[in-house]
Amino acid sequence: MRPYDERLDHFLSRAARVFADKGYHSTTMRDLAAATGMSLAGMYYYVQGKEELLYRIQERCFTQVLAGAEQVLAGLRGGDVDPIERLQAFIRHHVGFFAAHMAEMKVLSHEANSLAGERQRKVSAIKRRYVDLLERLLRDVAPDDPAVERSAAAYVLFGMMNWIYNWYDPAGEIDPERLAGLIARIFTGGFAEARSTVHGG
Repeated sequence: MRPYDERLDHFLSRAARVFADKGYHSTTMRDLAAATGMSLAGMYYYVQGKEELLYRIQERCFTQVLAGAEQVLAGLRGGDVDPIERLQAFIRHHVGFFAAHMAEMKVLSHEANSLAGERQRKVSAIKRRYVDLLERLLRDVAPDDPAVERSAAAYVLFGMMNWIYNWYDPAGEIDPERLAGLIARIFTGGFAEARSTVHGG
């Protein structure tokens, strides 16, 4: 992993807000320079162009959320840990992370297909590891469910969590922790109900 660079971190965060507001394809490097307070030369020190910037935003975000989820779950290993509890911990981490990175969430959702070639493959590989992690958690909760249903359930859950950028205000009446708990209860309750209906439990 590359060493932490606070100026790069700030640059990527501000650029994500510009992409979220204007859209990737409508944004110019001059727009980014104005919004980030960096000169064009300063930006080109970090990235070769707009596509590499989008790649760095996506790569950073997926890498961070994956590493954070793995760290949270590492503290919940052992035979006495309820699989539902591990799933809920994943949900709380995901919602908490993206509540603090709402612009990035919008960019990841809207610009998922804007990368090409090797950059797209690298981001897709990190994203696949994250999806696989969730699918393993769902398998632990419902080991008898067909793999195709677990995969569908994973994307249903991501849909619930990732759609919040359209309506959620982290500074509003529901703080991120409370929202995460609400989503966890709705999904895990519904997932358990679906299991009992399908399997006659």
